Amino acid sequence: MIRFATPRDAEALLSIYAPYVEHTAITFEYETPSPAAFADRIREIGAFYPYLVYEQDGRPLGYAYAHRPMSRAAYQWCAELSVYLAPDARGRGIGPALYRALMELLTLQGVRNFYACLVVPNERSSRMHLSLGFHPAGTWPHSGYKLGKWHDVAWYEKAAGNIADAPLPLLSVHSLSPAEIDRCFHQPPD
Repeated sequence: MIRFATPRDAEALLSIYAPYVEHTAITFEYETPSPAAFADRIREIGAFYPYLVYEQDGRPLGYAYAHRPMSRAAYQWCAELSVYLAPDARGRGIGPALYRALMELLTLQGVRNFYACLVVPNERSSRMHLSLGFHPAGTWPHSGYKLGKWHDVAWYEKAAGNIADAPLPLLSVHSLSPAEIDRCFHQPPD
């Protein structure tokens, strides 16, 4: 089941995220945030953009969210997407299901371009993005230093709508109808 995350999910989602912080360069964060700080992130991002949880039998197996990648006004129709999965959730189609729901919601909001930033190498994530229609958009060499070495990041992009038309003002995810949201949430795993 896919649903919106709430600040009450902070500890469960943090248990998914913490190993990425502590043992990988997949995130460039050095220290695991506190549950209160993580709850604030969910609250702040989820106030306008989708912050989603994939839950099975009451247990979160993964989460995905989007945010505006840059602050200048002209970037407002762009969204950067992220997904994190529990180890036992990988390879089960949960990441793509979360991403499809996220992209459908963002498209309904009026977002026109999706972006993802992946630390290189990350073959599993690269394959997922390519399978969902993303295209490589460039690599930033030696962008982050973590775990004793420099890491490149690869950017992926996907157009969400017709860029020939002028965009409409963005909508908050919370202004979408319950029927639209429900349709987006019913994304079966691959």
